[in-house]
Amino acid sequence: MQQLVFATNNRHKLEEVAAKLNGKIKLLSLDDIGCHADIAETGISFAANASIKSRYIYDQYQLNCFGDDSGLEIEALNNEPGIYSARYAGEHGNHQANIAKVLDKLKGSDNRRARFCTVISLIWDGEEKLFEGIVEGTIRKELSGADGFGYDPIFEPDGYNITFAQMSMNEKNSISHRGRAMDQLIAFLNTR
Repeated sequence: MQQLVFATNNRHKLEEVAAKLNGKIKLLSLDDIGCHADIAETGISFAANASIKSRYIYDQYQLNCFGDDSGLEIEALNNEPGIYSARYAGEHGNHQANIAKVLDKLKGSDNRRARFCTVISLIWDGEEKLFEGIVEGTIRKELSGADGFGYDPIFEPDGYNITFAQMSMNEKNSISHRGRAMDQLIAFLNTR
């Protein structure tokens, strides 16, 4: 079975991606390969940050790997939080504070259009390929649902009347930004 390193230790991301791979490829985390480096996301775009992660792993470990960067872009906030989505309110990964900041900044705004974007940088046998997934939607005024992570409780994808946090993992994976980028990655891997 082929192995592929996902340049993350984010348990939620690993679960989503593993579900998409459906056992066809052995997915390894950074912990699995003994990588404990804090890979700095210093890029100015999702693609640049994804590439930084995958290149670091390939250069250090010579393993086929991929990195991703994702974020929420809100039209009325000039596409904030964007690449700063995970640390929008200051502390990295404080989902409640990030959501509170978004809702506060959108108070009084009728424009609640937003999109989630993921870019995956795959390095396979030394060659980089980029895959992008986007899902359009709106930001709700209050939280709904207990599943998912990040901004899922306030993001309602177009064509649905529920948030990502109200969907099962399979349902979310079938339409999410990460799911769409992963579909492209899997299609590419199927040609190998």
